[in-house]
Amino acid sequence: MFSSEHLKGLTPFLATADAGSFTKAAERLHLSSSAVSKSVARLEERLGVRLFQRSTRRLTLSDAGRAYYATCKRVLQELADAENVLGDHAAELAGQVRIGVPAAYGRLRVMPALIGLCEKYPRLQPAIAFSDRFVDLFEERIDIAVRIGAPSHWPAALGQMQLGDEQLILCAAPAYLARRGTPASIADLDGHDCIAYGRGDGSPMPWLFPDGDKGGQLEYRLASPRMTVGDAEARTAAVLAGLGVAQLATWLVEDCLATGAIVAVLPELATPGLPLYLAWPLARQLTPKTGTLLQELRQRLTIS
Repeated sequence: MFSSEHLKGLTPFLATADAGSFTKAAERLHLSSSAVSKSVARLEERLGVRLFQRSTRRLTLSDAGRAYYATCKRVLQELADAENVLGDHAAELAGQVRIGVPAAYGRLRVMPALIGLCEKYPRLQPAIAFSDRFVDLFEERIDIAVRIGAPSHWPAALGQMQLGDEQLILCAAPAYLARRGTPASIADLDGHDCIAYGRGDGSPMPWLFPDGDKGGQLEYRLASPRMTVGDAEARTAAVLAGLGVAQLATWLVEDCLATGAIVAVLPELATPGLPLYLAWPLARQLTPKTGTLLQELRQRLTIS
């Protein structure tokens, strides 16, 4: 059974790991070097492992020590978060929160929202991970994730909140259209340079367009694209350079559209893209911090 005895030695151990020596740790803790050394030795004896590799000049964490250090830091952070929830500032966003975001969308849309939240809540400490894969929120200890697209199966322990659907539009640079003309129909696209999104093997993904009155979508397959690019921001750069026409999400080119650096082509062919979601482990919604942050992100990221 876990008891208070298990907590003894954690502070000297963590201070020693951070400082790299018993002497420096003792100075920080206002203890004697001998007291810190004996405390760590007792902890090692109880755990049955060596937490440090000792040399005459410096202490370094062993493999077991690094794993134990990471766990202790996480547990102490969670205890600090619990105190924030129960303290006078329970209604305020405070402490560390791990947020997972898609790469391009995270940089262009989520980061401005989080910067605004940091200004509003000075004690908030977001730790932001950028990845286009569907990360395992439990394995990687993510508190809240922003996702583009829905997984084939939502785990029962995972909450979800849809922010809307991205909107896909055809667009090009004015210089390209001045040089090659503006397409007036889908058929005209066959005579234009097209910039495609590519899979890992380099094969282009088809463009999706609304299918008239049928309510579905039709696929426009790019037989010989001018360029195939597997990154959203890189495709935008190719469009800005005047290399051709691309189908891009409006969140990606919103600023370029506002300045006129990119213009919409065949706007009647605008079509919904992938859905955007907030996802989180349901157990974490019980804390005011996570619940408040979910509502703040929902207000700032919802697509109208």
